[in-house]
Amino acid sequence: MQHIPSRPLKEFAVHKGLIGGPFGSNLGKSDYTEFGVPVIRGQNLSGTGHFSHRDYVYVSEEKADRDLARNVAFPGDVVFTQRGTLGQVGIVPNMPYERYVISQSQMRLRVDSSRADARYIYYCFRDPDMVSLIHARAITTGVPHINLGILAELPIPCHPLHIQRAISEVLGALDDKIAVNERIAEIAMELAQARYALTPATAVTRIGDIAAVFDGPHATPQKTPHGPWFLSISSLKGGALDLAESAHLSEDDFPRWTKRVQPQEGDVLFSYETRLGEAALMPAGVRACLGRRMGLLRPRSTSANGTLLLHAYLSRDFQEEIRRRTVHGATVDRIPLKEMPSWPISLPADNDREDLIAALNALHARITHTADENRALAALRDTLLPQLVTGKLRIKDAERVVEDAV
Repeated sequence: MQHIPSRPLKEFAVHKGLIGGPFGSNLGKSDYTEFGVPVIRGQNLSGTGHFSHRDYVYVSEEKADRDLARNVAFPGDVVFTQRGTLGQVGIVPNMPYERYVISQSQMRLRVDSSRADARYIYYCFRDPDMVSLIHARAITTGVPHINLGILAELPIPCHPLHIQRAISEVLGALDDKIAVNERIAEIAMELAQARYALTPATAVTRIGDIAAVFDGPHATPQKTPHGPWFLSISSLKGGALDLAESAHLSEDDFPRWTKRVQPQEGDVLFSYETRLGEAALMPAGVRACLGRRMGLLRPRSTSANGTLLLHAYLSRDFQEEIRRRTVHGATVDRIPLKEMPSWPISLPADNDREDLIAALNALHARITHTADENRALAALRDTLLPQLVTGKLRIKDAERVVEDAV
């Protein structure tokens, strides 16, 4: 195995291509608009490294031109988290926007294409060893953070440009397949929601009559690299559970954190603080405990099973019920969980449910299948990535593995 020399990140940037976010006075909540130039924040750099288009805020074109021109990011730029979830990285996609601005908690790299492949730099920062190095060099006074000086000096294995591109192609093939599967799952969820909406919901009942309501823990266990899942409300995404946004806990701690309830297949997971209205179906084969600010609904019968209950929860009528009953606190908004069993919820009539449940079950089976396949693909990518970056694995050998997987 040949030794791969390293160079500091700053040597791969164009002139003035490595910049930080705007000063606090230049970008605040009062600057946000309904449309315009999207602002890249930490929630847009997901735990998987994929660039998420959910939860954008915007600034006006005029604001971006006048005060934030230095902080603009274009497709192909690499964005790093400065404070918050250290180690997060994303590469700005080609669509759907032509330009973005970065928030105060992000930093941006514009790569010199004659020296490096932007996707290769992105994958270098997905390497667990790089993430560990970022944490080791972080400034720990106050909120742990890094700055431009720390980022600029981080070492990048200096493969020839054609090797960098080949590594990006191999790993990108897996990410492309993951992205296709995610779109398939999104379409299946859209079809499920449309199918539910076409069936009149005329049977009004109380939540407590059709489901048991459970609360999650009010603390956080010690997180571990492996083990059962400790679910996060960030994993609730439009009806589906994205485990990439959750963490793990030890087997020794698992009994304690599931003493109240252990999520099982068909439960409806939901957030009762912040992210109100979000919910997801608990899939089969996942050992997990509820996270903080998370509850679950466990159906009492098959006539109102998990898929039906999920879509009733996500329906426009029940989302409005949540908004009406939300308690607005000084720090967070919340659902009064003890009152939830008495809340009314509308369901389709009994004679409309059999065909509807069958259709919803089939669509959610597809969603679960793509999620399972994506976890396997992501695990393969994360295994190959450090070996390719360090030169321990030949590209041809990795290509054969990827061809079999996709």
